[in-house]
Amino acid sequence: MAMSAGYIPFHPNPSKPKYKPPAGAVDAHCHVFGPEAKFPYAPERKYTPCDAPKEKLIEIRDFLGFDKNVIVQASCHSKDNRAMVDALQTSNNRAKGVAFVGEEVTADELKWMDEAGVKGVRFNFVKRLVDSTPRDVLERIVKKIAPLGWHIVIYFEMQDLPDNEEFFKSIPTPVIVDHMGTPDVTKGVHHSENQRFLDLMAARDNFWVKTSGPERLTKAGSPFDDALPFAKTLVENFPDRVLWGTDWPHPNMKKEAPDDGVLVDRIPLIAPTAELQRKLLIDNPMRLYWP
Repeated sequence: MAMSAGYIPFHPNPSKPKYKPPAGAVDAHCHVFGPEAKFPYAPERKYTPCDAPKEKLIEIRDFLGFDKNVIVQASCHSKDNRAMVDALQTSNNRAKGVAFVGEEVTADELKWMDEAGVKGVRFNFVKRLVDSTPRDVLERIVKKIAPLGWHIVIYFEMQDLPDNEEFFKSIPTPVIVDHMGTPDVTKGVHHSENQRFLDLMAARDNFWVKTSGPERLTKAGSPFDDALPFAKTLVENFPDRVLWGTDWPHPNMKKEAPDDGVLVDRIPLIAPTAELQRKLLIDNPMRLYWP
């Protein structure tokens, strides 16, 4: 099946980063897509990507200088987690996963995923990507996964935080926020919208945040300088609860696929010291995914 009209495949020839991640570094947000012939895309998906199988993910991981991956289930595969689990099972414990499930998920399915290395479930609140799920359904999913020691990953856009904040606060597990909470970078770090998110992070020590996604947030384009103050603020304020990821293979980019080498070279700009880099790339993801 052809990918969606206008869908932009991942960068065919990323540059070699000048920045060398420390040994053992983790890319804590990436995906695998397909291959469709083996792992078909979900009928209810809102987009059809190009195949981005585990072999390509390993290739880009090694090229960029990372040791491990956290593979997050993307909406194009919906609740069929087989491609992600297959990547974990063949990773030699160098990949962990975040699943997408419904309330109908069985104990056996959860056990299968847990044994493969799944450590959390993603809730997607981005309206252009998914249809909304009723709160009571999400609460039942939280109850099902909590005994496994899993966490909840939340993907939302910053302007929707007020509508969802009380529910987010009610989640008893660790909560990991995707892509800095997807702020509007034109409003600036000190805008009340972003300040509300920083206040939430400060008030809830079970909240973590990924400093991924500058290529999604930028209005200026590569090298994404307009998004960096948001990431740097999070690293400075919450050094023990920040993660970093490439977001490879960059689904649903609007203009161009980012050069992954450029993304890696932003790391020392948001985490200027060796200690902050170690926390961002090793200590924090290892604590959460390889405890």
